[in-house]
Amino acid sequence: MHNKSVAELSRELESGKISSVELTREYLGRLKKEDEQLNSFISITEEQALADAHAADEQRAAGKATPWTGVPFAHKDIFCTNGVATTCGSKMLANFVPPYDATVTENFRKAGAVCLGKTNMDEFAMGSSTESSHFGATTNPWGLSQGEKRVPGGSSGGSAAAVAARLVPAATATDTGGSIRQPAALCGVTGLKPTYGRVSRYGMIAFASSLDQGGPIARSAEDNALMLNVMAGFDPRDSTSIDRDVPDYTATLNEPLKGLRIGLPQEYFASNLNAAVEEQIRGAIREYEKLGATVKEVSLPHADLAIAAYYVIAPAEASANLSRFDGARYGYRCEDPKDLMDMYTRTRAEGFGAEVKRRILVGTYALSAGYFDAYYLKAQKVRRLIQQDFIDAFQEVDVLMSPTTPSPAFVQGEKSNDPVTMYLEDVFTVAINLAGIPAMSVPAGFVDGLPVGLQIIGDYFSEARLLNAAHQYQQVTDWHQREPQ
Repeated sequence: MHNKSVAELSRELESGKISSVELTREYLGRLKKEDEQLNSFISITEEQALADAHAADEQRAAGKATPWTGVPFAHKDIFCTNGVATTCGSKMLANFVPPYDATVTENFRKAGAVCLGKTNMDEFAMGSSTESSHFGATTNPWGLSQGEKRVPGGSSGGSAAAVAARLVPAATATDTGGSIRQPAALCGVTGLKPTYGRVSRYGMIAFASSLDQGGPIARSAEDNALMLNVMAGFDPRDSTSIDRDVPDYTATLNEPLKGLRIGLPQEYFASNLNAAVEEQIRGAIREYEKLGATVKEVSLPHADLAIAAYYVIAPAEASANLSRFDGARYGYRCEDPKDLMDMYTRTRAEGFGAEVKRRILVGTYALSAGYFDAYYLKAQKVRRLIQQDFIDAFQEVDVLMSPTTPSPAFVQGEKSNDPVTMYLEDVFTVAINLAGIPAMSVPAGFVDGLPVGLQIIGDYFSEARLLNAAHQYQQVTDWHQREPQ
């Protein structure tokens, strides 16, 4: 059962071939046995999952099912779940149990899906390797057969590793600068970052409010479409949510690609790209040409400024968002504070990890008097130029294609002491968040036995087109079906 897609499981539940209780037990058994070596989950909600599976079977028997009724999945531990700990991978929230559901959580609950638990992540979604979690690093299931421990990418590394290892057929994730696409690429699964405002951020713990966006991780584009059907939509509780009709993302998956215009940003095929990765990506693009697409080179002139602009804007917003964690209201509080100032300073010093502290300090500095104009304001102006580059490119082409990451998964600990090298892992992904456009990563081959991801980038609200392009590619390749040993 664990090798089947969400779409296949949904059909088998519909036909009565399997029950949700059987399916849930199968996945829980795998999870408890296999996750010891991966650490992809922070919490497993076995009792609740079995109760929900039983309720799903009753719903199906009563003829009240959706495609998701009784299908197991997992939530990234950044989405609030009523009555279930939501830690954001931090000591600061290690004991936080929300009294409400995030909109994304609520949507899956209403659809009848069965949540098996919460997946591991970089602390407060700040990282590219899922090594900064208070609950320990997550290991990529690829490379284990060679006795190597490699990173799964971040910050949604737990979700990507769990899907790749077949511990769960799908998982929610979030993307602030590549946190869905980069782990999807490194773990050989499919992940989509929607247009900013397409998925509600209500109840999704904030890192950088103008960049954060929830999205799906699953094995195939079809499963991503099924997830986005549940996740997308207007939410009046989120002031950044966009009131726009949500199409059925599965409806256009099978449309032919003849005439699709693909642009290759020359800046994304530059010197910092691993040559073997580039070879795999160009091989994928040749497959698109066989499917009837045309390819041309385009330019994103300000691409080289994206990392610098992102690492001013994102920490600045993190500095503001994380100021609420001070020990006064909820979350971790230091023991026996002498006075209010002692409580604030010790709570934050003890509750946050090194990477989160680094970003808070950078962000607070960038927002401080005398530096606001020099850094934050300048970065926002650069952001506007980056956005315009994409707008101009989409006058010429329908989608852009590039590598998702400059190289395959690296060994755990390799870049932990060099933050700048770690930040450069996001060199092909951060500009998409700055512009607010959608993009996805699709498995496109292997280098030294490790997965490589093809990034497909679209114009605003073109998720259906991206999913169609990814699905058609997956009909003629089997990279997304490969399983780690």
